[in-house]
Amino acid sequence: MSMGEMSMGRTTLIEEILGESPPPNPIDKERIMDKKTILVVEDDQDSRFALCAMLSSLGYRTLEFASAVGVMDDIKGKKIHLAMLDIMMPEMSGYELLEQLRASEEFAKLPVFLVTAKDTDTEVLEGYKYGADYYIAKPYTIRQIDYGIKLFLK
Repeated sequence: MSMGEMSMGRTTLIEEILGESPPPNPIDKERIMDKKTILVVEDDQDSRFALCAMLSSLGYRTLEFASAVGVMDDIKGKKIHLAMLDIMMPEMSGYELLEQLRASEEFAKLPVFLVTAKDTDTEVLEGYKYGADYYIAKPYTIRQIDYGIKLFLK
């Protein structure tokens, strides 16, 4: 499968999952040279793939992890512009990773989104109490992701 077929497959997957196309994203040299990196920590492979495909179609690089365990060691010294964390993961929750990020001098001010199936008022408020900057409940659309990112990355 060629790269073109693969990216077409990803776009088709996004459209299939979300029922919509990604917003238009004009490519310019400045954006290519200054591609921002988004940390994605999601234990569900399909959800991680779909989210990373969306982010890629919006022009972002992704740094993906299937577990929160060991993420802090692996990201030290890396330039990350935003993090998207699932909450419910085995071994270590997104909340625990969020606390580690906030306790770290290097990543204390990193914008962190919780992207999760937990969607009750109480759960959303709990996410903010842990220090999340933004909360996106599943299922979400690429437009929600794009809007949230633009609030924090100029």
